[in-house]
Amino acid sequence: MAGKLRALFADTRPLKSPDFRRLWLANIITVIGAQLTVVAVPAQIYDITGSSGMVGLAGAFGLVPLVIFGLYGGALADYFDRRRLLEFTTLGLIGTSALFWAQAAAGLNNVWVLLLIFSAQQAFFAINQPTRTAILPTLVPKSQIPAANALNMTVFSAGAIAGPLVGGMLIPVLGYSSLYLVDTLTLFATLYAVYRLPSLPAPAHDAGGTCDAGAPAKRSAPGFAAVLDGLKYLSVHQIVLLSFVVDLIAMIAGMPRALYPEVAHVNFGGPLEGGTEFALLNAALPIGALLGGMFSGWVSRVRRYGLAVLILIAIWGGAMFALGLMFTFAPYAPGWFLFGAMVALAVGGIADMGSASFRQGILLGSTNDKVRGRLQGVFIVVVAGGPRLADVVHGGAAELVGPNVTTWAGGLLVVLGMAVIAVAYPALRKFEAAPSDVQH
Repeated sequence: MAGKLRALFADTRPLKSPDFRRLWLANIITVIGAQLTVVAVPAQIYDITGSSGMVGLAGAFGLVPLVIFGLYGGALADYFDRRRLLEFTTLGLIGTSALFWAQAAAGLNNVWVLLLIFSAQQAFFAINQPTRTAILPTLVPKSQIPAANALNMTVFSAGAIAGPLVGGMLIPVLGYSSLYLVDTLTLFATLYAVYRLPSLPAPAHDAGGTCDAGAPAKRSAPGFAAVLDGLKYLSVHQIVLLSFVVDLIAMIAGMPRALYPEVAHVNFGGPLEGGTEFALLNAALPIGALLGGMFSGWVSRVRRYGLAVLILIAIWGGAMFALGLMFTFAPYAPGWFLFGAMVALAVGGIADMGSASFRQGILLGSTNDKVRGRLQGVFIVVVAGGPRLADVVHGGAAELVGPNVTTWAGGLLVVLGMAVIAVAYPALRKFEAAPSDVQH
């Protein structure tokens, strides 16, 4: 009985690795500050402009550097020492966070300055994240990658709960500058954990052979040709490519976060500059992801990764459809429908946590280390760029048909999209992990 109960909870075997454990513990500190900034930036933009369209425009300012530096950063991670690259980009994140603090402390109230700083931050983030994920298979065994991803998402989700709750309620009290300052200071925890990593040189490449399935194995200089090498590798790995496609569908059609400031203010009656309603909407999704992470022992026992991804993203779409209905009926009973919206977002968070774990398991377990940095660059473009593109799409659509229709229609499109993918590409539906990668 005790063994069955333990199997329900997160698989903590990856924490036996000192380097992974150090990064994971640093994330507990850093992610709270990061989420304060995630809340503060759209709230400050909406406070300055009063427009969901302008909040959505932040997605475009974040998307462009994510695409450019995500792809290029992956090439850098396959060429330079990955620890040194992590040190450099973490310092860049500290610097841009300090600039957020400076503009707020100076009271500039200039949305374009805010957006430019945001773009610079996303450029450093786009290089940092593929590098950080590419080193994961060197820190833990391949069979523990889904569990390690679940642990990382659990920490991220916990911070994403505390950050919005604290940030949304403290913005009217302390102002934006205090939140940005906390983010700046907490990033030093990650800088220390990165500094303690061993040297992580890029994997050696043979001259003239092939990495795998037609991908060039020669060590390409970090430029356009190296990026193309990674994309060529991806083009002949349909399952990995489809894992990116389904996530793009989920995020672009079904991520309405750009609408939270307007919905919190108009539908639920919260204050213009933030408040409890805005905080709760931002916190509900990571609450679900945290619960999913805490009870993620099952992910290590699933073998059919592809089917799991399709089902979980369909559940995400259904949750966003329900969220749109909560927004629609909110004026009749704001308190009850705010609770219903939080439940829908929490269900979406549980589904997203599971989907992300399996998609990373597909990517890291099915690809060659020689191009892993570049593929992680593509991954970060998809995972982080998709929501930013969604900000633009949802912000623009809300200006035309309102936030309620935009939300429920997007969720419906996600469900239909997964049904089409399941029928059109049975290889993804049937994809299974190797028997040695599954814990029994």
